[in-house]
Amino acid sequence: MQIDRTTICRGDADAPPGQAPGSISRRAFLASGAALALAACAQGHLAGDTQPQGSAGTKAAKDASGVKDVSPRKPSPAALVIDMHSHAGRVIVSRDPAIGADRPFLALAAPMRAGGVNVICLAIVTDTIVTRVSADRTRFEAWRTPSEGELYALGVAEFARAHKLVEREQMQVVTDAATLATRGPAGPCVIIASEGADFLEGRLERVDEAYGMHQLRHLQLTHYRVNELGDIQTEAPVHAGLTDFGADVVRRCNALGIVVDVAHGTYDLVKRAAAISTKPLVISHSALATRPSLRSRLITPDHARVIAGTGGVIGVWPSAGTFRDLPAMALGIKRMADVVGVDHVGVGTDMLGFISPPVFRTYDQLPSLATALLAAGFTQEEAGKVLGGNYRRVFEACVG
Repeated sequence: MQIDRTTICRGDADAPPGQAPGSISRRAFLASGAALALAACAQGHLAGDTQPQGSAGTKAAKDASGVKDVSPRKPSPAALVIDMHSHAGRVIVSRDPAIGADRPFLALAAPMRAGGVNVICLAIVTDTIVTRVSADRTRFEAWRTPSEGELYALGVAEFARAHKLVEREQMQVVTDAATLATRGPAGPCVIIASEGADFLEGRLERVDEAYGMHQLRHLQLTHYRVNELGDIQTEAPVHAGLTDFGADVVRRCNALGIVVDVAHGTYDLVKRAAAISTKPLVISHSALATRPSLRSRLITPDHARVIAGTGGVIGVWPSAGTFRDLPAMALGIKRMADVVGVDHVGVGTDMLGFISPPVFRTYDQLPSLATALLAAGFTQEEAGKVLGGNYRRVFEACVG
């Protein structure tokens, strides 16, 4: 089965920013770490909710869906909201060579503050110049072989752009658990990430270079190109999973202190990575497949359980091809938690990475997502784990 185009991430897609800031009192309230308390006060109803609004209708809807009443509770001041995968701020270098790394940034710090988001994994992409949308617009594909050094140069340019965005927005880069603990609650902060390790070009020493020079702390092994590390979900397998070089990269990330992300990797790749890694793995952005199909970016329950078995986390994404709205996304997160346990689920928005607008488009929607999680049956403690606590645990275990 071919993939619906709305389920595919696009590295240079320019989704409408829609970054409307909240009121001053609301920003101050959210910045204090009370996003979940706000959600609880909303009693599980979003703007535009089609549920019956009378007490009888509400009770009937709750009885039918298993949703339970929740009591308002202020979360711990140390609680963090973390997006496991984001291209926010328009961090990615433009595909247009006439624009390249000089295209204008979008606001990032203000929308994060408006939504109460503390930290994002800010992901560069290093295969965009050799991948494109297929002719039928159903998937992404590699269309040419890069020349030697080409993807490395793109990686250097993208890391530089990420740091330029951080500087412009007066944000903090998180490089270890201590920085996360001290800087994270005040926010906004970023963890430097790369979607795809294509910039390595088969050279292991470049992992150390990215760690030291560019502050890389979250590395996704593959993207939309079958690279030197392994196979991808959206193309026919070539390597039978993770390559020996890919295995070496996993080991080096473990040794240095870099989170290993196996999003986009095949089930076989994930199984070998899990067998090799001494640290938890993550899939930063995907969802459970209701009807598994060939070349899909979604994952099966067994695929998800491999990640959970490492102590890791699966970030559920807001693809409009997967979920119709935020309440449906929250139920998708609940289904994932039912499969792997609530300690192994997070949120990866893939902000500005979709072809068609997703159901979570701006960070000021975070309180609505928190509301939807509570309405789906999560306790406030569980919602806090999903919204950042679980990824924080993995980051601390991997990075130290």
